[in-house]
This record gives sequence, C-alpha cells and structure tokens, in this order.
Amino acid sequence: MTLNIQITVDCSKPHELAEWWAETLDWAVEPQDENFIRSMIEQGYATEADTQVHRGKLVWRAGAAIRPPDEIDTKNPPRRLLFQTVADEKTTKNRVHWDVRLDGRDKDEVRAALEARGATFLWTASQGPLEWHTMADPEGNEFCIS
Repeated sequence: MTLNIQITVDCSKPHELAEWWAETLDWAVEPQDENFIRSMIEQGYATEADTQVHRGKLVWRAGAAIRPPDEIDTKNPPRRLLFQTVADEKTTKNRVHWDVRLDGRDKDEVRAALEARGATFLWTASQGPLEWHTMADPEGNEFCIS
C-alpha cells in the first residue's frame, strides 16, 4: 500500500508563503471554495474572523495549500504542502527541511532568482562531488537547492 503525504509548514503569512513555494516548485495553489466557507459561517461552524479576502477571494485565514498542477483536482492528493498560521515566530534551525532538485539547472542562477524573490542564501556545502546551496524562504524556513 502506498501512503500519501502532506507536509505542513508553520508560518505567519500562509497565503503569501504558499504562493512563493508554488512559484518556486512550479506547483499550483489549491483553490478554496468560497461557497463552502460561507456555508460553514452560516451554519455556525466558523466566523467571519476565520476568513480573509486574499487576491479578491474569500479564503480561510489560517491556511493555504499547494500541489503539483496535475494533482490540483484530485480529491485525495498524494502530495500536498500545507502552510498554516502559528502565533510564534521561527527562532531556531528547522529539524526538517526539503531539498529542491534542479534537474540540471544552474544552482547559482536559481539561487539568484530565488534571492530576487525574497529567499536568503545561508551557505554552500558539499559532500564528495555533490555541492548544494542552503537557503531560507521569505519566512526563514531552510531548504537546499542542488
């Protein structure tokens, strides 16, 4: 049996960070159903304070998700990144990070493009013939490109 995975990222601005990662990975932001959100408010399961308008659409304030584009309409996606709001700021190094494989693209060019979009270069490391850049996304979450 193959299991699906959702990786959840704690952050302060989930919609902005989801968009940043969707662009970085060539994934898509998962659409949110405004009618469903309104029905949850009408039924008393949520309040207006649980929502916000982002890019002209009513969304849940606490989170946003991304998926590969070919999985965007899948009911139970096998891969999903969820960005959720937490009150506290990031204070130490992540215990888990992800590696972005560049499939032959030049890592220095990708580094420069990511920095132009708000990423921070942290350091370059190597092991044997492999070399990678460790970076941080706009909220400080570490990731590597290689």
